[in-house]
Amino acid sequence: MVTIPDPHLAMVRPVTPRTPEGCEECLMEHPPWVHLRLCLTCGHVGCCDSSPLKHARRHADSAGHPVVQSFQPGEDWRWCYVHEAMV
Repeated sequence: MVTIPDPHLAMVRPVTPRTPEGCEECLMEHPPWVHLRLCLTCGHVGCCDSSPLKHARRHADSAGHPVVQSFQPGEDWRWCYVHEAMV
């Protein structure tokens, strides 16, 4: 079985979280979040799809940065919003 790597992995860069204390937008707007995701293109920290405002997905859609990594302690996985799959 041949596995083809996700082409969006080419957009992954070494990043520094812009707001390591939480979701960038939620910190300004004050709604609660559930879990955090780190954009692997620019370092945006956004809340997950289980959060009310889904800022990580909104950022991926608006900025065109599809690959995120979990920003939860002890988790080490990446997700592509375009392909709706782990990468």
